[in-house]
Amino acid sequence: MKLTRTLVIRSAAALAVLMLVNPSRPQAAPTAPPSAPPPAPAGNCKAYGGGKCCSPDVTLHLSKDAVFASCGQSDATFLGEVGSKDTCKYVFKVAGESEDTTFVQVYSPMAREVLEKPTDPFMSFKKVGKVWVTDKAKSPKAQTQVAGSTGLYMAGRGYFVSVAASTKVCTKNQAIELSKSVK
Repeated sequence: MKLTRTLVIRSAAALAVLMLVNPSRPQAAPTAPPSAPPPAPAGNCKAYGGGKCCSPDVTLHLSKDAVFASCGQSDATFLGEVGSKDTCKYVFKVAGESEDTTFVQVYSPMAREVLEKPTDPFMSFKKVGKVWVTDKAKSPKAQTQVAGSTGLYMAGRGYFVSVAASTKVCTKNQAIELSKSVK
């Protein structure tokens, strides 16, 4: 009995010392876990053909407004955008042309290894500022592709940006101007 009383008294004394040394303080409320970013306002996106809106991670590399400014397009000719994980396609209305061929498409995936210069066995590229631009076809079959769209390529750190601009939406000179907006 004496042993139990001694243990209880010592435990109570130790607890009292701890309370005096470390007085209780009001603690801040725990922080809430970060929530998902809010969806983009509906006014900023005009989805095309039942597609999804483009991801801001892709549009930050080339915005719709940059396409409007460089390619001479406007809200009047803009039909909408089609987004997927790493791609954004801006679709435009061009008189007498199929909407399948009147677009500017941005592709920007994350990559472990990024080539400084694009490699393609069917076409050559020339560097304009920080961006590589399709120059010439190396084969007759590739001539149709080079004539139908202008390719832009820019290497980043951990990603690259590839743009295919239909020559029906952006002339070659306008696409070169557009290359200044690629980030």
